[in-house]
Amino acid sequence: MTKGHIHSIETCGTVDGPGLRYVIFLQGCPMRCQYCHNPDTWEPGIGDEMTVDEVLKSFYSNLAFYKHGGVTVTGGEPMMQMDFLIELFTKLHEDGVHTCIDTSGIMFQPKSEEFMKKMETLAAVTDLVMLDIKHIDNEKHKILTSHSNERILAFARYLDEKNIPIWIRHVVVPGITLYQEYLEKLGEFMGTLNNVQALDVLPYHTMGKVKYENMNMDYPLKDTREATKQEAVAAKQIILNAYKKAKSFKER
Repeated sequence: MTKGHIHSIETCGTVDGPGLRYVIFLQGCPMRCQYCHNPDTWEPGIGDEMTVDEVLKSFYSNLAFYKHGGVTVTGGEPMMQMDFLIELFTKLHEDGVHTCIDTSGIMFQPKSEEFMKKMETLAAVTDLVMLDIKHIDNEKHKILTSHSNERILAFARYLDEKNIPIWIRHVVVPGITLYQEYLEKLGEFMGTLNNVQALDVLPYHTMGKVKYENMNMDYPLKDTREATKQEAVAAKQIILNAYKKAKSFKER
């Protein structure tokens, strides 16, 4: 029986997929996003070790509350713990529970036969993926997260091929992602996919700064201002306009 390294569990998530969600935060993440507000989830192999049954005990005890919702696994990066994630979602899928992964897609390894075999198994029991696209420009993405975005975009294409619905999440950061050029490029990429069901554009905030201070870590964006809700709304419209334009061009 596989045990997962659990950071925390939220029993009443309302922004982590459709309906009321039971949200499981897994420990460990290879990304080092400059605006990450959960640096305490980065280190792998720590946190509470729990079996699938232990993790889901509270969920099944209150199953009636999740009738129109389900279970979302986030992190950290949940796909760092593939074996646990597969066991968890297989159990939920057998019981008809809606499953959702909130991921950056950074763990996707299309050239690894072992990984892709596990990915096929996981895909078969996954109902929705909330995919965080940090930056559409690869070089800027490397600066922002310390990683290329190639695997992430490849993962989006893979999910499209598998007809697994995705919700795109994107944080607009002044001076980093809040540029019309990048927003349009993101919309154009989304327009190449047929499985995008929703787009969530979030304004950058500095609420994580306190965590960095408490952990004696330097906060990388301490000189970056927060984005306003109005800027996020406007950015979303730019992305959607480019998305619709790309879709209409594709359909000609």
